[in-house]
Amino acid sequence: MEFHRKDTRLKHFRYKGHFVYSLTICTHRKTTYFDNDSLVEKLTELLCQVAEKHDFSIIVYCFMPDHLHLLIQGGENAKLVTFIKEYKQISAYRFKKNHGSQLWQKGYYDHVVREDEDVMEAARYILNNPVRKGLVSNFWQYPYLGSFVYDIEEGFELR
Repeated sequence: MEFHRKDTRLKHFRYKGHFVYSLTICTHRKTTYFDNDSLVEKLTELLCQVAEKHDFSIIVYCFMPDHLHLLIQGGENAKLVTFIKEYKQISAYRFKKNHGSQLWQKGYYDHVVREDEDVMEAARYILNNPVRKGLVSNFWQYPYLGSFVYDIEEGFELR
């Protein structure tokens, strides 16, 4: 029997330009990889480089133990599918070379943030993930989250 993975992309949406996206990218078999300072630092540096190359701003990121949350905004030339494909491809190649195993599951989950949705509320939700999972009592205590746009300690008070 052949298994066909459901396409989670919107059929008539181009995923290009000035849109804000909330993304979740899971590790292969939900394996805990993101509890390693060195690995997360390398993945964060790569994320910054690839985002800049593809005209994306990283509003917030949060490496949970077995998945990555992103809230990103595209610029004029931004293409979401190309950005994510390159980030996953380079990071997976480097990870396999150094660790001998697969890093990411296939695909990712996306949500196009609508105009009537509060981007800062979406950012606070992502930043508060480690608190909801009981990893820390305040998000700023969690070492694997941040923003390439804002000072998270000043701009994202939790309500």
